[in-house]
Amino acid sequence: MDVGARLKEARIAKGLSLESVQETTKIQKRYLVAIEEGNLHLLPGKFYARAFIKEYASAVGIDSDELLEEHKEEIPKSESDSEIQYTRVERAQRENSAERSNTFFSLLPKIIVVLLIVGIIGAGIWFYNQASSSDEPEKIEESDTVIITDDNNTQDNGESAVGDDENSDDTAEETDEESTTEEDSKDEEGQEVVIEVEEVGTGSTPESTISLTNPNDELIFTFESSTNVWLDVKNTAGEAFFADFVTTANSPVEVDLTGEEAIYLNIGSTPNLEIDINGVPFEYPVDPNERDHQRLWFNVN
Repeated sequence: MDVGARLKEARIAKGLSLESVQETTKIQKRYLVAIEEGNLHLLPGKFYARAFIKEYASAVGIDSDELLEEHKEEIPKSESDSEIQYTRVERAQRENSAERSNTFFSLLPKIIVVLLIVGIIGAGIWFYNQASSSDEPEKIEESDTVIITDDNNTQDNGESAVGDDENSDDTAEETDEESTTEEDSKDEEGQEVVIEVEEVGTGSTPESTISLTNPNDELIFTFESSTNVWLDVKNTAGEAFFADFVTTANSPVEVDLTGEEAIYLNIGSTPNLEIDINGVPFEYPVDPNERDHQRLWFNVN
């Protein structure tokens, strides 16, 4: 008896319908039918086979680990769907780098010419000022004016000067405080990660590309769901950081992806999964109400 037949037999023995199992596992009915009939190739991806069978087994009261072990030859092994994208991502990164280099070198001669012109103009102005100042004779003015000093007025003026100095100090301190506040606010604004969509995916399972700029010292993805949503998080080397269901019980799920250059997400139900990146809410490039199953590539700049 294959794994699908065992699950179907256990479901019927418990008096459960496919609709009730669907409600319990949040797996679509057509996928449950495909599992029972042994058509595992109809599932969204090979890595879904083990996860869906595990949920189905738990729903009908079968030990999922024991079932997976007994039928490990029958169930397709989980393979990284992201491997086929590695070459494309690396090629895109190389092309972007080449374009930036070509743009810089094309502008370099123009920059040099502008600097030379500015330098010549500045030198000409300096020599002109020097020549003008040397041509003017020194003027010596003789003054027979006698200055009479009033001690009382001098004292008053001295006190006024002291008062003005104190006011100037207070004003300078207030200006320094305002400057410090503005600089702190600018620093805080500069710490927010910038999320930009590079390419919007198409098809029944769209795959979009997003760039992350200015992640600073750490890169934390936070996932939260009020239902059961399958989530697969990997890097370009195929290393899995998370491959399980995000549920109400384990929400929010935080995944530390600091230091990664590219990140791959495979989301089974986008309408039911909220994503924050370093505290900044993420909006899906494709409307989740139109395409619930989406895949995302994040390039970290």
